[in-house]
Amino acid sequence: MTQEELAELAGVMRQTIGLIEQGDYNLTISLAFRLSKILGKSLDELFWQTDPEKI
Repeated sequence: MTQEELAELAGVMRQTIGLIEQGDYNLTISLAFRLSKILGKSLDELFWQTDPEKI
């Protein structure tokens, strides 16, 4: 799935998806739940940091 396709499904701009991927966007819980549902992943799978150097 492209950033453009995900953005359209989530109701945001493609740039927002890019910023989320880079860790430079503080998304709302509502958007987090939408992305989780669209991608078929839990919030933990999408957003949990397991690498302590990235925190």
